Amino acid sequence: MAAYKLVLTWHGKSAWNPENRFSSWYDANLSLAGHKEAKRSGQALRDAGYEFDICFTSVQKRAIQTLWTVLDAIDQMWLPVVRTWCLNEQHYGGLTGLNKAETAAEHGEAQVKIWRRSYHVPPPPMEPDHPFYSNISKDRRYEGLTEDQLPSWESLKGTTARGLPFWNEEIIPQIKERQRVLIVAHGNSLRGIVKHLEGLSEEAIMELNLPTGIPIVYELDNNLKPIKLMQFLGNEETIRKAMEAVAAQGKVKK
Repeated sequence: MAAYKLVLTWHGKSAWNPENRFSSWYDANLSLAGHKEAKRSGQALRDAGYEFDICFTSVQKRAIQTLWTVLDAIDQMWLPVVRTWCLNEQHYGGLTGLNKAETAAEHGEAQVKIWRRSYHVPPPPMEPDHPFYSNISKDRRYEGLTEDQLPSWESLKGTTARGLPFWNEEIIPQIKERQRVLIVAHGNSLRGIVKHLEGLSEEAIMELNLPTGIPIVYELDNNLKPIKLMQFLGNEETIRKAMEAVAAQGKVKK
C-alpha cells in the first residue's frame, strides 16, 4: 500500500523550443504549444480527480506559467505556492541560447548528449562576454545568492546538489505531514529528483528523457521509496512522442 503520493510535471514547451535552443537560466516564456501542454496536464489531473495542498516550482516563468495553467484547470488556484531557484533548470553555461542541433553538428551528437544528460560532465562555463551573462547573473531574483551559489555552469550533479537540500528540508516534511504535493519544474531539476527517488545509476539517468507537460505520479512507501515505476497521466502515444521529441533535440538535423 502506498503511504504517500507525489506528482511531478515538467513545464510545457517554451518560446525557445521551436528554435531548439538551450534555455538554461534564460527566462523564456511558454510558447502557444507549451500553454496547450500545460492545459492538457491540468485536464489529466482534473479527470483523475487529483487535489493538492501545496505546490512547489522554480523562479523561472515557464514553470510558473505552467503551474498557473494547471491550477486553473483543476480549479485550485488558491493553493499555496513555494517558488525557489533551487528548482531552476540546469545552468547550461556557455551553451545557453545556442541551437542544440547546430551545436551537435559542431561538437558531435555524443558530446552534446553528455552535456545534456550526463551526471558529472558540465557544459562550458558562461563567460562575462556571453550575450546572456548579465541578463542572468544580474537578475534581481538572484541578488540574494552568494558567489558560490550563483552558477556559471552546472552538470546534473550540480543541479541535483542544489535541489536535494531543498527537497530534504522543505518538500519531504510536507509529504510526511500527508500534504498532497505538486512540483512543476524543469527537465533536469526533475531528473535529479527522479535519480534520488529511484536510486538510478549515472548510466541510467543519462538515458532518461522525461516528457514535457505530462504529469508524473509516484506512489511512495513510508521510507519515501517508490513502490512501483513512475506513472504518466495521459495518452500513451502522446507520452511516447513527447519523450522522443526531447531525445531528438540534441541530434544533427538531416
